[in-house]
Amino acid sequence: MVISSTEAGHFVGACEMSTQPQRHFTLEEYFALEHASEVKYEYWQGDVLAMSGASPTHVQIQVNLITLLRSQLRGRPCRVFSSDMRLKVPSLPPYRYPDLSALCGEPVFEVIGGLEVLTNPTFIAEILSPTTEAFDRGDKFTHYKSIPSFTEYLLIAQHRPHVGLYVKQSDDVWSYREFNDLSASLDIPSLACQLLLEDLYQDVMFESSIAPEYPSQQ
Repeated sequence: MVISSTEAGHFVGACEMSTQPQRHFTLEEYFALEHASEVKYEYWQGDVLAMSGASPTHVQIQVNLITLLRSQLRGRPCRVFSSDMRLKVPSLPPYRYPDLSALCGEPVFEVIGGLEVLTNPTFIAEILSPTTEAFDRGDKFTHYKSIPSFTEYLLIAQHRPHVGLYVKQSDDVWSYREFNDLSASLDIPSLACQLLLEDLYQDVMFESSIAPEYPSQQ
């Protein structure tokens, strides 16, 4: 959702009918909005997008992932952060809201626009949707790579068991593995954790798959 302004202090969705032209926001106006609102917003070169309204499946997967990681990291100097944590992305300022971020070691924060922002995650996870998948796999991943500490990127599908994991190698090349079976497990090296897909998708109801229709051959 892109936010535009029709008068001072009043924000409306850009998809709504309006005779006013959509205006762009300065960073100062964006920070003021972030301080004043309980809704999370991201800044995109003058446009402001509301980061809310996740599907029940999205929320369930996010809760499962947080629970699985926290249970394995208990007693260790590691931290797991939900989608409320702001993340500094140097190539795409001022910050982003990933679905989950984590690290082992001391978290380092920077104050940007009067708000605390995490600067040193090693692990980032995004839960995919049809409207965000291409961006999460493409441009967003490219920007996340500008975070010096970032080494692992987990992409989780909602509509079926499908998980992709990118891991940064010593030569700065990113390897990729995908997992498509609920009996599969994957390792998260930077956190020394293991995830079972059946646990990650616990209580998730997948839609019944429909066989594709092919044109008849005559």
